[in-house]
Amino acid sequence: MAFIVTESCIECKHTDCVEVCPVDCFYEGENFLVINPDECIDCGLCEPECPVNAIFPEDELPPDQIAFIEINDRLSQEWPNISEKKEALPEAEKFAQKKEKFSLLKEV
Repeated sequence: MAFIVTESCIECKHTDCVEVCPVDCFYEGENFLVINPDECIDCGLCEPECPVNAIFPEDELPPDQIAFIEINDRLSQEWPNISEKKEALPEAEKFAQKKEKFSLLKEV
């Protein structure tokens, strides 16, 4: 089992989670982060660090976020690894409470 980054991360992309990951299993897209499920060691350090509650253990994903299992797996194979904290996106605060952001996900 791995941890999964979900829709709440879209357009926020806080990287507090990246900073605490002991195995550097986060990957960075333009407006979203993902976790490589094969590299994640299930330590759980990332989950409490996320200020928008976007990270869940795979077996505790809300039903409407199940698609993010495949999204994390696929995009972690395509995007570059990130291992250091960066500033959140400029409009992160505006998007922090916004729901249904899937259409905003930039996969390239």
